[in-house]
Amino acid sequence: MEENKPLKVERIQTGVRMEKRMLKVLKALAEVHDLTLGDLLEGIVLHAFDGVLPFNTEGIAQINKLKEIYGMDYDSSASHHMIDQE
Repeated sequence: MEENKPLKVERIQTGVRMEKRMLKVLKALAEVHDLTLGDLLEGIVLHAFDGVLPFNTEGIAQINKLKEIYGMDYDSSASHHMIDQE
């Protein structure tokens, strides 16, 4: 794809369930970068699909602060271990 060339896409509304504290961190991070939540998630996924880290050292530090603020006291080791509260 040519750099900086607009790419027309079709977006759809989705009803994705996410852990509450994680969603708060993502929403705050999107706000900090003046993005919609959807734009932030698309960027994270595109980077992940290419095997590229979506955040630099400064961004990770910012995320860690937001995780502390919103009580997100887990990391990637929690993946595939989360269960819904009763």
